[in-house]
Amino acid sequence: MKDPEIVELFFKRSEQAIAELSEKYGNAVRRVISNVLPNPRDTEECTNDTYLQVWNTIPPQRPQYLGAFVCRIARNLSLSRYHADNAQKRRSRYDVALDELEETVPALSSVESEYDAKELAACLNEFLAHQPKQDRYLFLRRYWHGDSVAQIAQVTGMNAHAVSVRLYRVRQRLQAYLQKEGMLA
Repeated sequence: MKDPEIVELFFKRSEQAIAELSEKYGNAVRRVISNVLPNPRDTEECTNDTYLQVWNTIPPQRPQYLGAFVCRIARNLSLSRYHADNAQKRRSRYDVALDELEETVPALSSVESEYDAKELAACLNEFLAHQPKQDRYLFLRRYWHGDSVAQIAQVTGMNAHAVSVRLYRVRQRLQAYLQKEGMLA
């Protein structure tokens, strides 16, 4: 079933919408969540929460890209759950990925955080738009989806060292770009 048809089922409040959504995007949703929450019970619970939030969000929203919309909700819910569960303890695979970006991307902890976050997101989008396709892919797999270097290497057919080196170089270019744009001191 195509995305607009699934969205129409949500607007009609048909329960088949959830079944169709799960059929089409269930694996992607579970992968995004399990990269953040490794416990299978947490993954299942967060998957169900994702479908509930999609149900409550459509309508009134009518997403243009349903897959991205659903995965974004899944990622946000799993990150919220992760932060709640791990307020004191750190060192998951996801923490390691975020630590890699720590020196590159500025921390947002002020009153202006929401504005700064939007500005930073616009800068990241602009930066990524001008990167080679493979570098964009590697960056998003690592820092958006939370895939490990080994997983990325397996999917791309590259060796893990090559993936690490390319990600390092992308982070270096990102840091230079953010400095040029005035996002970093």
